[in-house]
Amino acid sequence: MSNVAIFLTSLEGGGVERVLVNLTRGFIEQGLSVDLVLVKVEGPFLPLVPSEVNIIDLQGKRLITSLPALVRYLKENKPQALLSALEDTNLVALWSRKIGGVSTRMVVSVHNTLSIESQNSTQLKRRISPYLARWFYPWADAVVTVSQGAADDLIKLGLSKELVKVIYNPVVTPELFKKVAEPVDHPWFAPGSPPVILGVGRLEKQKDFPMLIRAFALVQQQRPAKLMILGEGKERPQLEALVQELGLTAVVALPGFVANPYAYMAASDVFVLSSLFEGLPTVLIEAMAGGTRVVSTDCESGPAEILEHGRYGKLVPVGDVKGMAEAIIKSLEEPRNSEALRQKAAEYSLENALTGYRQVLNVS
Repeated sequence: MSNVAIFLTSLEGGGVERVLVNLTRGFIEQGLSVDLVLVKVEGPFLPLVPSEVNIIDLQGKRLITSLPALVRYLKENKPQALLSALEDTNLVALWSRKIGGVSTRMVVSVHNTLSIESQNSTQLKRRISPYLARWFYPWADAVVTVSQGAADDLIKLGLSKELVKVIYNPVVTPELFKKVAEPVDHPWFAPGSPPVILGVGRLEKQKDFPMLIRAFALVQQQRPAKLMILGEGKERPQLEALVQELGLTAVVALPGFVANPYAYMAASDVFVLSSLFEGLPTVLIEAMAGGTRVVSTDCESGPAEILEHGRYGKLVPVGDVKGMAEAIIKSLEEPRNSEALRQKAAEYSLENALTGYRQVLNVS
């Protein structure tokens, strides 16, 4: 019987999956036994899973069709606690305990501001996710959110204050600092090159990279610079078309998914988060841990909490192209206060997160 089971669809390359892998590694180092329960055993984060972890392959073609296999796993293996993340996965986890009639403690985690995510989605299942959360999340023993803003949002939706717990993501780890220090093999980062502005995230509507590209076009009119956006996603064709339309192909790069984005963050001159909404933007903390100046939209929720309302980086209204361009230019002109940024990022340590999760999971 394992202490903790962690349930995800796969280990495809997103911030949430990275967070859960960090937690898994931390639990193992603290001597807990961990089952990593995956619908599909695939994704670029698989090599980061410690060998001591027991990987359970539910062999599902889709998340919902893996429900019987998850029920079977819970009945046969009886983990003390199960932690899931992301809306669809959370629902399947809760249904599986109800169907299986097992005593496993169930903790679901929410990594976005749910009401805003639903408003910005065209998918029916995303549009109705606040209602599903209101109906089914009370079945959980605890609902973890990654920022106070995301917690307040769930409470407004109707969940009880007692059920909702805030645990900041385990972003800052010893491995992160090792990766930050690695060299970047890209000509744009050679000494004497123009400053590089960096964005990192899935190429999806939520991240609003078109706004960042348009803001960068205004920066270009004022001073030489380059823009790099790391990540992959379905918005790639539209972003590439926009870059071409604005005549920026020589100074904007979209290299795709990069195994070590932290080295790029540390090497960049300004890191920018342009999102429409977030839960707690991990990349913002990672960039600060690398000592890099940051600019962010003041979206719900997380950036204002992380940056202490502008003390540690500039905040810009969501969708404000001109404001974003001005904030980037001002940041480029200011000296780097790397040590203060690193100290602030340290609040989001793996150690703090592990303490919080062990309490809600009730594993000793």
